[in-house]
Amino acid sequence: MEFRIGGQRVAITVPTWAALQARVTERLAQRQGFALATINLDHLVKLRHSVRFRAAYAAQDFVVADGNPIVWLSHLAGRPVELIPGSDAILPLARIAAKQGIGVALVGSTPVTLSRARSYLEREVRDLSVVAMVSPPMGFDPEGPEGRAVFEEIVASGAGLCFVALGAPKQEIFGAVGRMLAPRVGFAGIGAGLDFFAGTQKRAPDWARKMALEWLWRAVNNPRRLGLRYLSCLAILPGQSLRALLLRFFTLRS
Repeated sequence: MEFRIGGQRVAITVPTWAALQARVTERLAQRQGFALATINLDHLVKLRHSVRFRAAYAAQDFVVADGNPIVWLSHLAGRPVELIPGSDAILPLARIAAKQGIGVALVGSTPVTLSRARSYLEREVRDLSVVAMVSPPMGFDPEGPEGRAVFEEIVASGAGLCFVALGAPKQEIFGAVGRMLAPRVGFAGIGAGLDFFAGTQKRAPDWARKMALEWLWRAVNNPRRLGLRYLSCLAILPGQSLRALLLRFFTLRS
């Protein structure tokens, strides 16, 4: 499944959970880094308006579908992919790292959240070692001097996998820069996942997620922050749906 944004092709390169785990296992075993992005409708909106964000996406090694609308669009296009939210990917990827004896770094959020998330992860994942925790200051620029200092700290810690909780587009930019400054580290953008583990944010209940209503649950609970964002996402759905149908049509014809 792919999208055309600002003249640039943005494709989902890892369609299933099995493929993601296999590729991450291979990269970590070979001590090769990667950058992982989890695309959703909000990203599509932001990609339209940000050349910097599009450049960061072009540098991602792995892109997965984060959000049911992306999955639905993939089915419309006849190129189905599985739902792989960033927050759900943390534990599976952490288990891969632990099995290989690879240290993990946590970047983003607040020191308290990172400390709680570390306790949760090391409790839930046997033999996992969180070797670095970095909470960058407000206004932190991954491409600036502060960013270079963070990457130096991650490399010095010996971490091979880094969970990045900076939000879009900052975490994708962070991963893209990390591919240059810390090429042996895997960077996975995971949004609010660490906050869920720490209990500083409450995730939608299971029933809402099973019914694909997590977005509605979040909007009702935080309308001021998310209302306009979700309206922007809904606004692009008709055009993206039409494009998905056209992809299916031309694929069948060819």
